[in-house]
Amino acid sequence: MRRVLKAAAAALLTVACLLTAGPAASAAPPASATSPASLRPPVPAAAAASPARSAPRYADAEAVRAPAENAFGDLGTVSWGLALLASLPDPDRSPAGANDFTCKPSAAHPYPVVLVHGTFENAFDNWSGLAPVLKNAGYCVFALDFGESKPHAVMKGTGAIPASAGQLAAYVDKVLAATGASKADLVGHSQGGGLLPQWYLRFDGGAAKVHHLVGINPSSHGTTASGLAHLADGVLDVLGHAGRPLGLDSPAAKDQTIGSAVLRQLYAKGDTEPGVTYTDIVTRTDAVVTPYTNQFLDAGPDATVHNILLQHTCPLDLTGHGGGPYDRNVYRLVLNALDPAHAEPVHCTVMPVPA
Repeated sequence: MRRVLKAAAAALLTVACLLTAGPAASAAPPASATSPASLRPPVPAAAAASPARSAPRYADAEAVRAPAENAFGDLGTVSWGLALLASLPDPDRSPAGANDFTCKPSAAHPYPVVLVHGTFENAFDNWSGLAPVLKNAGYCVFALDFGESKPHAVMKGTGAIPASAGQLAAYVDKVLAATGASKADLVGHSQGGGLLPQWYLRFDGGAAKVHHLVGINPSSHGTTASGLAHLADGVLDVLGHAGRPLGLDSPAAKDQTIGSAVLRQLYAKGDTEPGVTYTDIVTRTDAVVTPYTNQFLDAGPDATVHNILLQHTCPLDLTGHGGGPYDRNVYRLVLNALDPAHAEPVHCTVMPVPA
C-alpha cells in the first residue's frame, strides 16, 4: 500500500504545471491518421494455448443520480492519481454515472457502453472522468473490474489476457441481459482498449455482441515500454508473491510485451473482426505503449477502422499514456466516435505536460 501511495503522490507533483493549461479555441473536427502495417514491428504468426478462465467479478452496482459528476477534474495523470487515492478505501467502488443496472438504452443511444480499464488500474480510478460524461450524454454506462491478483486489490487488470477476456465476456452478457440491448459499445484504455477486448472479439464470441470498440491509447500489437519491457517483466518475476497484493505480479504485462505468445496468437489472422467498428485514439507522447504507431489497426474484411492521432486534432495536447481518460479533448473524440451522426468540433484544451 505504501508503494501505491508513493506512486500516486508522485503524480500529484505535476499539478502545478497542469493547472496552467487553459482552453485554446479550435474548431478542427477529429482527424484520422491510418498507420500502414510497415510502421509497426512484425508480429510472428504462431499459435499458443489459452490459459484457463477465472470467475468474473464486477464493480459494485450503485444507484446513479443525474447529473453524474467528475470529482477529480480533467488534468490527465494528476486526476487519475487523485481518483486512485480515493479508491484506496474501497477499490471495488463504481465511478460516478456507471453501473445502474436499471438503465434502459434510448432510441438515440441504443447500445450500452461498457468501460474496460487498463493494467494496474481499476474501474473507479480509470473512469471517474469519462463515465459521468457518457452518462450525462444519455448513455447507459457500465464499468467492470477484472484481472485481480487477489480479491479487492487496488491494482487490477493484472491477470492473463485470455482469462480476463473471459471475465469481460461474462460481464457484457450481464449488461445485455439487464438492458435488453442487442449489442454493446466497448470503450477501453490501454489493455482495456487493445489486447483484452480484441481477444474477446476474436476468441470469446464478442464480435456478435459488440457494435463498436473505442480504444484510448490501446495496447494493440504490444509494446516495448520505451525499450524497457523485458526489464520490467524481469522485475515483475522477481517480485513474485510479494508483489501480488498490489497487483505487481502481472501476467497481463508480459502478455502485452512484443513477441509474447498471446500477441502471436491474437494477430495471426489480422487485426479486426467482421461487422465491428474500431476507433483508436492515440497520442504521439505515449511512453508506455511504444512505438505509438503500434496502436493503429488495419481493417480486415467487413470491418471499419478509424485511427485518430490526438495531435492531428489538438496539436497542443501533449497528454501521455495515462492521462487520456481524463482529457477533455479525448472525451469529445469518444463521444464523436460513439455517435458520428451528431459529431461536434473539438474545442481543444491545451495540455502542456506529456503525462
